[in-house]
Amino acid sequence: MPTLIFLHAHPDDEASQTSGTMALASDKGYRVVVVYATNGDHGTVPPDLRSGETVADRRQAEATESARIIGVHRVEWLGYRDSGMNGWAQNGDPDCFAQADVDEAAARLAAILDEEDADVLVGYDWHGTYGHPDHVKVHTVAYRAAELAAHRPRVIEETRSTDADRLLFAQAREVGLDFGEEQVGDDGLPMGVPASDINWRVDVSGVLDRKRAALAAHASQEDARALLGLPAVVFDAWMSSEYYREDGLGRPLADGWPF
Repeated sequence: MPTLIFLHAHPDDEASQTSGTMALASDKGYRVVVVYATNGDHGTVPPDLRSGETVADRRQAEATESARIIGVHRVEWLGYRDSGMNGWAQNGDPDCFAQADVDEAAARLAAILDEEDADVLVGYDWHGTYGHPDHVKVHTVAYRAAELAAHRPRVIEETRSTDADRLLFAQAREVGLDFGEEQVGDDGLPMGVPASDINWRVDVSGVLDRKRAALAAHASQEDARALLGLPAVVFDAWMSSEYYREDGLGRPLADGWPF
């Protein structure tokens, strides 16, 4: 069976973005590996940190539990620091992912691709779905790593459908929940890409319980808690679809399986 490697920017991104697909792949017998570019040390600081425990320590432990829930077979870390949101002082940290030399970061990932003889590498769309500096860097590093790997894997991009999200937001307004007209990312642009630029919608409604549990594993993080706090009908509608594109494929959006 194929080996799929998912490159994520921070621990908890896997839960909100691709955990349904990862769970389905694991259930189908695929080997599933998740690689985190950063340790997430600029995430929410938990109030219950133990003596000597750091935010990064907590988030790595949470990622391990999330992987167990999803059915991930291996968890790896590229070793970079979280770059923070656009405009933060941390963007200039020489040890953060956003500042990393592309070839150096890609070589670290390529080594894992070669160890696993990976068939597919899943990264992010051109602006990292929502414009966070680390997410944007994931896009660039994923493509370069695939070039450096001995056995070049297919590169597939995780994204969101701006068209589907607008419809979901309109439906939410009908029941009294106003999230605005559309999701806007860290770069001020809409999150994701138009449906016309997407190839697959993966229906993960059958594993939403595991997606919810994976998010709950990241209990220290405000973003995960906010998603879990959505009304069930909104959570289910928003989280039951995961979207993917393959550069240059040229096939229209359809329900299906990218792998």
